[in-house]
Amino acid sequence: MNNALLIIILIFYCPAALWLFLYGMNNYYMIYLFLRKFKKETTGNQKFLEQFWSNHNKDNLPKVTTQLPVYNERHVVERLIKAVVNIDYPKELHEIQVLNDSNDETKEIVSELVNKYRAVGVNIKHVVRDNRDGFKAGALNLGMEKAEGEFLSIFDADFVPEKDFLYNTIPFFYERPKVAIVQTRWGHINRNYSLLTIAQSIGIDGHFIIEQGARTWNGLYMNFNGTAGVWRREAIIDAGGWHFDTLTEDLDLSYRAQLKGWSTKFLFDVVAPSELPVDINAYKSQQHRWAKGSIQTAKKLLPQVFKTNDSLIRKAEAFIHLNQYMVHPMMIILALLSFPLIVLLKEQISNMSVSLTMIIMMFLISMGAFAPTFLYIVSQKKGYKDWLKRCLFIPALMVIGCGIAINNTKAVLEALFNIKSDFIRTPKYGVIKRGRNILVKNYSLPLQVFFISEILLSAYCFMGFMQYTSNKKFVFGPFLLMYAIGFLYVGMLSLFQKFTETIKC
Repeated sequence: MNNALLIIILIFYCPAALWLFLYGMNNYYMIYLFLRKFKKETTGNQKFLEQFWSNHNKDNLPKVTTQLPVYNERHVVERLIKAVVNIDYPKELHEIQVLNDSNDETKEIVSELVNKYRAVGVNIKHVVRDNRDGFKAGALNLGMEKAEGEFLSIFDADFVPEKDFLYNTIPFFYERPKVAIVQTRWGHINRNYSLLTIAQSIGIDGHFIIEQGARTWNGLYMNFNGTAGVWRREAIIDAGGWHFDTLTEDLDLSYRAQLKGWSTKFLFDVVAPSELPVDINAYKSQQHRWAKGSIQTAKKLLPQVFKTNDSLIRKAEAFIHLNQYMVHPMMIILALLSFPLIVLLKEQISNMSVSLTMIIMMFLISMGAFAPTFLYIVSQKKGYKDWLKRCLFIPALMVIGCGIAINNTKAVLEALFNIKSDFIRTPKYGVIKRGRNILVKNYSLPLQVFFISEILLSAYCFMGFMQYTSNKKFVFGPFLLMYAIGFLYVGMLSLFQKFTETIKC
C-alpha cells in the first residue's frame, strides 16, 4: 500500500521538480545572454545617442503624446502630472493626455491641474470616458484616437519620469527600421520603506536588468511593461490596437507587434523612478493580475508563435516567458507532497531505485532553487555600486516569493479555466518613507480569504520540516522551512495590514 502511494506521489512530484529545474536552467541561460551582450549594448547606446544629438536639433523632433492612464489615484496623480509637465521637450511637440477613468476626487484634482497648466501654455488634455469599457486598454485606445503624436509615451500613476526621459528614448526609434517599443528600466523611489519593498525591488531588478536585456539584445520576444516606455503609434495600429481580452494588455500587444515583424529596444541606462506597493494585499493583487494575464496571453498567442518561421530557441523562450508563472503551482505541489514523501521515504530508504530517484530529485531541486538567487546577485552587481549590501536581502525575496505561491496559483488556475475577473488597479499612496499614519479605509483592496490557506499551509510545511529534522536524510527540510516562513509572513501581514488600514508615510 505504501509503495503504491509513494509511486502516486512521485508521479506528481517529479514533473513539478523537473519544471522548477527547467525554470532554473532558463535563468542561467538568461544570465549568459545578458552578460555576452551587456558591454556592447550599453556602450553602443551611449555612442549612438551622442551621435544622434550631434546631428539633430532639439527643435526638429517628432511630436510625442504622453499618456497617463489613471483610476482613483488621489494620492499620487499630482506628483505624476507635475513630473510629466516638467519633461524637457519642445512644448509645441509634446502633448499630454490624462486618461482619467476615476470616480472619486481624483477627477476634480486632475481637472484643476489641467486647467492650471493649460493656462501657462502646456498642451495638456483631460480625457474622461462615460464608462470603463476595456479598463486601461480601453482608455489607451481612446487616447490614441485623439492623440496628436507620432510616438506615445505611457506612464502609470506611480511613476515619476526624469526631465530627460524623451530625449533619452525617442532617438532610438531612428537607430534601425521598425522599432515598435523603447522600454526603460524601472527605478524604486521607496525601496527602503520596508522589507516587502526591498524584496520587490530586487525581484523587479532581476526582470529589468537581466531578463529584458537578455531577451531583446538577443532577438527574443520582449514585453512592454505597461509603463515607462514609448510606442510607435504606427506599430500599435498595425498590431491591431490595445486588446482587453487579457489582464496584461501590454504583454499581449508586445507579442502581437513582434509577430507583425516589429522589433523592440530596451535601455538599461535609462531609469524611470516608480513607487512600489507598500501594502501586501496590493502587491498580491498586482501579482495576481500579472500571473493571470501572462497565462491568458500564452493561451491566446503561443499557437501563433509556434506557426511562425522563428527559430526553435525563440519559440521555446516565448513559451517559457509567457508561462513563467506556472512555477507557482509547481511550488504548491512540492509543498503539499514533501511531507508525506518524507514519511514514506523513511520506510523506503533501503530501496536502491527509490534512493536513486531521490538523489536525482535533490539535484534538480537544488539546481533550480539556486538559479533565481544567482540571477538576482548578478542583477544587483550590474545595477548598483552597493550591490553586496543589497544582496543580503535576497533571502527575503525568496521567502516572500514562496509566500505568494497560493495567490499566484489561483491566478494561473483562473486563466487556465477561463474564470473571468475584472482589472483591479494597484492602489498607490505616495509613500516614500515612514512617518505619520494615513488612513486608507475605502481605498485599499479587500482582504482575500486566501490568507487563511496561507497560514494553514505554513503550519503544514512546518510540520513537514519537523519531520525532516527527525529524519536528517533528505534535502526537503530547508525548502519546507522557507515555505513555512513565507506563507506565514504573507498570510499574517495580509491580515494585519487590512485590519489596521493605515499606512505610514
